[in-house]
Amino acid sequence: MKLMLEKLSSYNLWANRKFTEFLREAGSTLLDIEIPSSFGSVRKTIFHIWDAEYIWYERLRGNSPLGWPSEKFRGSDEEFFDLFVKQSEDLRNLVIAYDDKMLIDDFSYSNLRGTVFSNSVYDTLIHVFNHSAYHRGQIVTMLRNTGFSNLDSTDYITYIRELQSE
Repeated sequence: MKLMLEKLSSYNLWANRKFTEFLREAGSTLLDIEIPSSFGSVRKTIFHIWDAEYIWYERLRGNSPLGWPSEKFRGSDEEFFDLFVKQSEDLRNLVIAYDDKMLIDDFSYSNLRGTVFSNSVYDTLIHVFNHSAYHRGQIVTMLRNTGFSNLDSTDYITYIRELQSE
């Protein structure tokens, strides 16, 4: 279980790094085009991924954040890309720090409305990585709908193949 979660957290970091490369190339103009989707633009969607990874990371550390980091962010695209990748690195490092028992343990947390929930660390991490992959897929479609097609695969198997070729 630990090995699988470490691989998924490393994959998530790898995929988010690749996405920052795509988004740098796409440029700010494409990030803000309104496109029908869950969050209405590439920027809003990538901010959502960042927000979710942040809030789950904080919850797993025993904190109950009261808001999303994107709400206060006023920096440049480059600053955001750095923060986005750093958040994924922090999440991966958290997974590496857990032992098998910690991964199966339940933890309690509050959502932004103050409702308390309890889930296993394992299930929560699977959710976080699945959530990020889902929204990265939306971003690929959104970028392609703007005409931007210089996108490499960010599939898990592509990540594994790259590891095998090293």
